[in-house]
Amino acid sequence: MLSKRFGRIAVGTVAGAMLMAAAACGGGGNTSAGNSAAPSTGAASEPAKASGLKVGLAFDVGGRGDKSFNDAAYAGLEQAQKELGAEIKDLSPAGDGSNRGELLRQLAEAGYNPIIGVGFAYGEDIKKAAQEYPDIEFAVVDSASNAPNVTGLLFAEEQGSYLAGVAAALKSKAGHVGFVGGVENDLIKKFEAGFSAGVKATKPDTKVDVKYLTPDGDFSGFKAPDKGKIAAEKMYQDGADIVYQAAGDSGTGVFQAAAAAKKQAIGVDSDQRLTVKEADLQAVIMTSMIKRVDVGVFQFIKAFQGGAKGGKNDVYDLKVDGVGLSTTGGEIDDIKEQVDAAKKKIVDGEITVPSKP
Repeated sequence: MLSKRFGRIAVGTVAGAMLMAAAACGGGGNTSAGNSAAPSTGAASEPAKASGLKVGLAFDVGGRGDKSFNDAAYAGLEQAQKELGAEIKDLSPAGDGSNRGELLRQLAEAGYNPIIGVGFAYGEDIKKAAQEYPDIEFAVVDSASNAPNVTGLLFAEEQGSYLAGVAAALKSKAGHVGFVGGVENDLIKKFEAGFSAGVKATKPDTKVDVKYLTPDGDFSGFKAPDKGKIAAEKMYQDGADIVYQAAGDSGTGVFQAAAAAKKQAIGVDSDQRLTVKEADLQAVIMTSMIKRVDVGVFQFIKAFQGGAKGGKNDVYDLKVDGVGLSTTGGEIDDIKEQVDAAKKKIVDGEITVPSKP
């Protein structure tokens, strides 16, 4: 059973327990931050019996508590504990992420197998660890497989973001929206590209403001709510009435700016109307672009338990509801028909969503 807390997806749900293997794709980058309790999957009322399965997970910068990317990964890990009887261990890197490789080795030396690195920045460290520990299976979120014992968990962020752009264009009364990215790297540009394409395809005259919080390589942009707030405040002051954020914990600042300006925002990765606790911030999140990292992590672990090996990429796109829009709060229920139509065109190949701005 999928995690309730990660919300309903507007156009379909992830079908049961599917593991999609697809042709190799390029890598990217993503979000993070925080250090509070992660959401429960609600997967099973009674934990499964111990199975001898030991799963290690190394978070992106900031660790658990971002209410977004890292927490989604943890939900998949927690589901494996509850449903598969896995013993689990999670570790968080230093603020600058400089000890990612050390975390992987720590887990390997402690006997964890498989081991998952959350975020594209683990790509090279996973490759090295996979060579050092050839009998251990690894997975890396948002980066392609680069070794026989590595599985890449990839997502079509641009497709989900296109639907977010459709929703923003249809719901904007000002004809002016914005996008705040945490770090200006290739993966976050996929979010921007899809969002802008969805907006322009729906209402070509709509203005789209774009702001990145830090340059490529500086991951502090994923854990700087103050910077997110300043960026969004400027957009709202300039006339935008909806801002989509792909900025990890910095997205909290975007929600704060939306609440102060009495405007709206779009969340990312998890159904943030559920994961954000503050009622005033929940109220401004009209939808979230859900990226089912929880599903990818859980299905990788389940496949490993069944004997699957690496050297491949598992791709989660709109065809398998690996990305989509949340409908919590009902604020996009009135445009469901248009969102569904856009999704169908993407799935049918009538629309090819750009992955670069």
